[in-house]
Amino acid sequence: MVEPFKHLAWDDFRLVKAIADARGLPAAAAQMGVNHSTVFRRLGQIEEALGVKLFERHRAGYALTPAGEEIVAVAERVDADITAVTRKLVGRELAPAGELRVTTNDSLLVHLLTSLFAQFREAYPTIQLDVVLTNQALNLSKRDADVAIRATDKPPENLVGRRIANVAWALYGRASDFPDPETQRNADLATLCNRTWVSLGDNLGSLNVVRFVRTHIAPENVGYKVNTVLGLAEAIEAGLGIGHLPCFIADARPSLVRLQPPDKQFEAQLWLLTHPDLRHNARVRALMDFLAAEMSQCRRYMEGDLI
Repeated sequence: MVEPFKHLAWDDFRLVKAIADARGLPAAAAQMGVNHSTVFRRLGQIEEALGVKLFERHRAGYALTPAGEEIVAVAERVDADITAVTRKLVGRELAPAGELRVTTNDSLLVHLLTSLFAQFREAYPTIQLDVVLTNQALNLSKRDADVAIRATDKPPENLVGRRIANVAWALYGRASDFPDPETQRNADLATLCNRTWVSLGDNLGSLNVVRFVRTHIAPENVGYKVNTVLGLAEAIEAGLGIGHLPCFIADARPSLVRLQPPDKQFEAQLWLLTHPDLRHNARVRALMDFLAAEMSQCRRYMEGDLI
């Protein structure tokens, strides 16, 4: 007979939570960096020692029992406590040294941030940057990233930071498709709406430029969709159609021309964001102060002025 546990180890709680999150053993094993058989065996040992089933096994996956829900609730509380104390301790560092995780998207990185990151590394060689590219908002509360650089009109309320600029958008086409400068300057929007368009995908459907295409452009005229702004710029350059782009990206490409002036309704605010517990962290403060100073010099460029 197996003796009951005097207490569960933290790894046991983590394992049960991983299975619950993944709704199965293979994905949970991958998340924890162990093999499937290890997770299966360990779960069996935990359930046998507790004398209670933590999961119901179904074809659709593993579903928590009431006992399993109690285990997961404790795991989530402990995980939140660990994350909170880690943030606070990291925030007490005095010297700007160590790794700093930054999240942004590919278009900001390629057209604006890479050169600034290079300058920052020269100024702060003891800070290592780990840049995560995604269009999704990472959870700064859980330390998925330390600093977020995002174009958004509604930054999360649980974050703090500073607005750097308004990112202007305008309608662009391939220059070789619009060789007459007079035609470019006087392009009529109603006529342009009948041309072939390219657009951002539904994953970015909250952007006003995507809503414009859905509202004003016939579906059969939207010949190409892509889920990143950088991919959209490449598509317009390749002649797949016309479309809206941030001016600081399109104006840096000689093969693209503006077909309409920047439209205020498409503007997005550019923010530097961090978690409140990290705002006094030396690494975070060094990067945010540096980027704010350098990016302020590019404000007119980002806001659509042709310089």
